[in-house]
Formats: sequence, structure tokens, C-alpha cells
Amino acid sequence: MSLPVLLAVGSTPSPSPSTSTDPTVATLQDAQESATNAASWVQQNWSTWLAIGLRVLLILVIAAVLRVAVRRAITKLIERMNRTVQAVDGTALGGLLVNVERRRQRSQAIGSVLRSVASFLIMGTAALMILGTFEINLAPLLASAGVAGVAIGFGARNLVTDFLSGVFMILEDQYGVGDTIDAGVAAGEVIEVGLRVTKLRGDNGEIWYVRNGEVKRIGNLSQGWATAGVDVTVRAGEDLDRVQSVLNEVAENMSKDEPWNERLWGPVEVLGLDSVLLDSMVVRVSAKTMPGKALSVERELRWRIKRAFDAANIRIVGGPVTEPEEDPAPDPTETVAAPSAHANPASPQAAAATPITPAPTPSGVPK
Repeated sequence: MSLPVLLAVGSTPSPSPSTSTDPTVATLQDAQESATNAASWVQQNWSTWLAIGLRVLLILVIAAVLRVAVRRAITKLIERMNRTVQAVDGTALGGLLVNVERRRQRSQAIGSVLRSVASFLIMGTAALMILGTFEINLAPLLASAGVAGVAIGFGARNLVTDFLSGVFMILEDQYGVGDTIDAGVAAGEVIEVGLRVTKLRGDNGEIWYVRNGEVKRIGNLSQGWATAGVDVTVRAGEDLDRVQSVLNEVAENMSKDEPWNERLWGPVEVLGLDSVLLDSMVVRVSAKTMPGKALSVERELRWRIKRAFDAANIRIVGGPVTEPEEDPAPDPTETVAAPSAHANPASPQAAAATPITPAPTPSGVPK
């Protein structure tokens, strides 16, 4: 066997140098590797993050600009409505419309509702688009929002009902400030219209706060026109042609006098006999008036009719006047006393009224 082979077989491997286990060196190496990985990740994804940031910024800018534009357009629309109402106020056309204060408050309420709804829709859509840009799953969020909305709807259903009822009342112009309405639960003049509560001024000065959700029916006495009706009761023996002539004269004079010529929107009409009774008859007089002026027109009509009938010697009564009865002559027998049973001693009544004679007492018995 050759020497190199023996050396190769007999030799033992020399020990390898041990690796360094210094913790300081390991920490520096980990930090360097982390920094390198972060730099490489940023280098690889910076374009994606830049695109996401620009997209979010673009969404916010568009939402803000759109919100400002929509709110400004709504404000200009409300201002134009108010200018239109002020232009016709005080004219003949203005009498057919509602008053300026009512239209102003109604337009402001509509504008407030529209601005709030527009802001909610625009900003809510922008928030969902931003979350979608970050690749966030919106399905659980929308489901949770739906459940929360249902829970809030059940808990605050009265509030939601009042709000929705107020919105539709304003949009449909069912009533406004200055109107006299009958809301079922209360009646009076409307002094303030809100989205949740309507304030009414009662006949005695009290203020009623009526929730819009509680109103089931509304009777508006101030929209369009009103009717003034007066029933005139005269004796059954009066001449109807003469009564009608006097009423027509009163109606003609009232239609020419101020301010009744403006409050009357039609001629005062004598409709005829409303009822005929045994001792009286009722003549119906009616007129179309401005809304809310029917009561004052009725009072003025009664005043003028009474004065005209007095001048024409026509009595407004419910029946014929009866003459007062004279006191009857006094009865002379009222002062005479009733006959007594002792007046005739021989009568059976006198005998029955005679006192009983007491029986004699036996002797020897003490009295």
C-alpha cells in the first residue's frame, strides 16, 4: 500500500471552526433583513398605495364639491320660491295664494329636509366607495347596518312615524302657518309647523303640541275659499217677496262697502226657504268668502239684516207674538173658611163629633 493511501486512510478529519452565536450580530442581521424586506415591499407596492390614496382623495373632493353644489342649488331654489310669493303678495292673485309667512316657513322646511337628505346620500355613498377602495368586504357591514336600522326602527317607531308624517304634510301642503285646522285631537290656528310636532293656538289662547304621527285626518278651514251662511227666521205670515227684496238690497249694499267687497268672493245669494214650520219659516242666505273670513262676514250679515228688517217692520221671530194674559179677578170664596161639622148640631157629622161622656165611677173606688 502506498504512502498516500495510508495517509488518506489513517488520517482523521480536522475539526471545523464553530459558527459565531453572538446575539448582537443576530439582531443586527434581523433588522437589516427586515429593513431590506420592507424596502422591497414598499418598492413593489408604492404604486398601488399611491393609486389608492389618489382614489380616496378624488372621492372626497368630488363628494365635497357635489355636496356644496347641491346645497347651493337647493338654497337658490328656495329663494326663488320666496321671491315669487313676495312678488304676488298684496295683489289680486296673492289673495288666492297662501300668505308669505306660511310659504316662507314651508319652503325653509322643505329646503332643510332636502339639504339633509342630499348630504346624507352623498357622504354615505362616498364612505362606502372609500371602504371599497381598500378592498374591505362591505357585505357584513351592510348586514349589520340593516339589523341596526331595523332595531332602531322598532325602538323609535313613533319618532320615525312623526318625522315621515311631517315630511309628507309639508310636501303635500296640507296646512301651513296661519291656517285654521281641525286635526281631530286638537283644533286651532297653526302657529308653527315642524317635522315632528305642529303647534296650534286654541280658541281660548292655549297652545296645543300635536305630534304629526297622531294626526289621522285634517280639516283645513283656510285653504281655497269659505262659505258664510246665515239663517233668517221670520213669521209664517210674512210676505216672501218683500223679505227677499230686503235681503237682496242688504246683499247689494254689503258687496259695495269696504272691506267687505274684498272679503266677499262672490255675490250674497238668497237661497230660498230652508224650512217651513207651523208658526215660522227659515230663509237661507249664503256667500263665498275669503278663507278664514266667514265668521266675520256672517256677523256683519246678521247686523245688516236685523237693521233692514227693523226698518221694514219685518219681525225676526220664531213664532207669532202672544199678548200677555191679564190677571184673573180674585175669587171671593177664597177667604171663606170651610164649613165646620159643628155648624148643624143635628147632622150626623156633628153627632159623630160629639165627645164621648165618661162612664160613672163606682162608689168606694178612689178617683
